[in-house]
Amino acid sequence: MKFSELKLSEPIVRAVADKGYDTPSPIQAQAIPVALEGRDILGCAQTGTGKTCAFALPVLQRLSDTKADHSNAKRKGSGHGRAPRALVLCPTRELAMQIFDSFVDYGKHLKLRHTVVFGGVSQGKQVRDLRAGIDVLVATPGRLLDLINQGHIDLSKIEVLVLDEADRMLDMGFIVDIRKVVNMISPEAQTLFFSATVSREIRKLADSILDQPVTIETVTESTTADSIAQRIYMVDKDNKPDLLVRMLTEEVITRSLIFSRTKYGADKLVKMLRRSKIEAEAIHGDKSQNARTRAMRRFKSGSTKVLIATDIASRGIDVDNISHVFNYDMPIDPETYVHRIGRTARAGASGIAISFCAHDEISKYRSIERRSKITIEVGEDYEELTFDAPPPSRRSHSDNRSGGRSGGRGGKSFGGRGGGGGRSRNPRNGERSFGGNRSERSERSDRSDRPERTERSDRPRAPRNEQSNNRVERSNDRKNQYSMDEARGARRNANEQQRERFDSSAQNTEGRIARKKPISKHKGSSDGKPEVKFGSDFKGKSDTKPAGKKTKPGKKKVGAKKFGKRGADQDNWKPKKGGGYPRNKPGTGVRQASKKTDTATSK
Repeated sequence: MKFSELKLSEPIVRAVADKGYDTPSPIQAQAIPVALEGRDILGCAQTGTGKTCAFALPVLQRLSDTKADHSNAKRKGSGHGRAPRALVLCPTRELAMQIFDSFVDYGKHLKLRHTVVFGGVSQGKQVRDLRAGIDVLVATPGRLLDLINQGHIDLSKIEVLVLDEADRMLDMGFIVDIRKVVNMISPEAQTLFFSATVSREIRKLADSILDQPVTIETVTESTTADSIAQRIYMVDKDNKPDLLVRMLTEEVITRSLIFSRTKYGADKLVKMLRRSKIEAEAIHGDKSQNARTRAMRRFKSGSTKVLIATDIASRGIDVDNISHVFNYDMPIDPETYVHRIGRTARAGASGIAISFCAHDEISKYRSIERRSKITIEVGEDYEELTFDAPPPSRRSHSDNRSGGRSGGRGGKSFGGRGGGGGRSRNPRNGERSFGGNRSERSERSDRSDRPERTERSDRPRAPRNEQSNNRVERSNDRKNQYSMDEARGARRNANEQQRERFDSSAQNTEGRIARKKPISKHKGSSDGKPEVKFGSDFKGKSDTKPAGKKTKPGKKKVGAKKFGKRGADQDNWKPKKGGGYPRNKPGTGVRQASKKTDTATSK
């Protein structure tokens, strides 16, 4: 089958031929006819198989066949052009730019206008393009909603909605933004879902948005392309830089893409490679959009042969002739691994994917093999930097799940009660066995070599009602005992807290000046009146004072505030200069004696 047989218009077929494409890929051959019929699509295909072309060509065909509604066209002084009729949402800026370039290339012979909006750059040029009027809008969710709130974009005329790499948008937390955008679009619009992996969450979202969609899956989910040669090296984290430098210098590499798990790790790799005289660039979320665009331009032109990226950019790098992909850090899940190595062997080419696996990353390596149903070759060269791969576990993940599901309560280790048995382990010799079916278990239960059970004692048992009453009484006794213990514990804690407060107050008062209030009473004075003893260090005053002495009316009592009486304005109150502070201390407001006075006195 050729593109000319897919009922596409002649200008579109000519533009595709100019790109060098003649035969459609499986996802293109199946999706384009269905999309031209106006039906919703849920498409899943491997990375690098032409999903962008699979939705771009039918969108251009539909927009070119139907005339645009010029009722909202730009009028003098209105400041708004015609609203877009097709919207493409994608997760990353690099992917948005590549989709925009594809629409420009495939629609260069059509009288349609396209633009792209994303964050990280000024919105001035994007707003000018929107005011001029467009037909196809490619956007990331964040900047799209921002411009909608500002009144620059109207989605009421959208005829086709495309969600590219929808699973990645959900991973990045765009699910709420996607639903907001969908609610602004007419329910009669056609919706197209395309992704390399379709998770359970994506299927739930598709069920809530799509209307009787056609599911197109060219390959099994989370599988890798056969044209990619995959190898893995067991290497410690400390030896990863040396192994990477040796591979980049010894192997024949045209363009290489290295994936790092963190942004800091990507910048660190760039510095390390430059010290080894290997020119490299990095792109990640902390880089400005101009720096990311400049790095991608240099990588595409060939001036930089090594590009280091994080997983956020793994969905937006579509560069031809990438010979090697390095997983410097193992991906967190098999889906990310599929998207990483899918940057090579694109459009029918071949490539090599090399992964570095440390001791703490072996579980991720095994999960990739199980999910993708492949066996990755372990590299045996560079023995001085690598270690031997541990053998796979004897009990696989599927066996664990089968034991748990069929065994009921048995879980992972033992066959369940009344279930299929699952996998069990003999505690005596450590051998594993399967529970088998019900008839086999009944046969095993009839073995005569089993020891007979001991008979229970023939002591008389109390009636059922008496047993229940005894249980209730024992329960009440336990409750009463618990409440008594709880009360005793509460009293003990209260006493301890009171003792601690007393001790802390005693410690805090050590070394302080005693307050001007009675602290103790002594009987047996000479005049027959009780005496009150004050602190002996209180400004050299007497330690004793008659207790019966009264203060005169209007005179402040002993122990009054040192700083004087606060006024009505409590917030602006300030202490008097020198009041309550040691004398002759700098910064207290007390005037010190001048030097002249001191010299005169000395003379």
